[in-house]
Amino acid sequence: MSRVISIVNQKGGVGKTTTAINLASSLAYLKKKVLIIDFDAQGNSSHGYGIDISLLSKTIYEAITGRMDINNVIKKTLVKNVDLIPANLRLTNFESEVSGTNEPFAYLRKTIKKINKKYDYILIDCPPSLGLLSINALTASDSALIPVQCEYFAMEGLAQVLATIKKVQSSYNHDLEIEGFLLTMYEMRSTLGKEVISQIRGLFKENTFNVEIPRNLSISEACGKGIPVSLYKPTSAGSRAYLQLAKEILENARIREQNNHSN
Repeated sequence: MSRVISIVNQKGGVGKTTTAINLASSLAYLKKKVLIIDFDAQGNSSHGYGIDISLLSKTIYEAITGRMDINNVIKKTLVKNVDLIPANLRLTNFESEVSGTNEPFAYLRKTIKKINKKYDYILIDCPPSLGLLSINALTASDSALIPVQCEYFAMEGLAQVLATIKKVQSSYNHDLEIEGFLLTMYEMRSTLGKEVISQIRGLFKENTFNVEIPRNLSISEACGKGIPVSLYKPTSAGSRAYLQLAKEILENARIREQNNHSN
């Protein structure tokens, strides 16, 4: 069974897409098969893997609205063991099309169940909002990974994310867990960054990843070139940090499995 992880935060610019792109390639480096679902009409994850979304007729929109089989919209990427389902502006039509239907939040979950290919991980890059798309993603997921920028107002909005997760847990997906809070864009010399880290670790100790993703030029340059940082500069601080994140996720999975066996 694939583990489905939504990368979610309604704040933009916190590192959701960067995390989706680079976590996927790091998991692939550790011999895992990964699918990224670009679930944002801006198509940033698709851009991050060098895909020109303006020319696409096969996207996640066609799959979740039943216009096309999801297996026919999966694209290979330049990274071995990473596939991607792209998105473009057509995804903005989704909300108006399904808002009056019986189960508007279950579309993505039902669609993912039809995937034939075996993946170890499916990562969903959510839009910067907590609307119908993000709730569809959380309803389809085993867990939520929440990037938190080490900047002013980092805590702002986290209450909303957590309230949305609680709502999904109570109404649509009782098994949804928090994969972890990921501290992003950390500057070692910044006092503010250190304050944010101690705040988040104090509040969410159990659920915060040990690794912090640094503010790193190589990550930005790699995104601009349409490749993950692990291919662009594998020894950079950014690449090493995302590899550490992938290892933490695999270790968490191992612990979960052990606990399940012992119960």
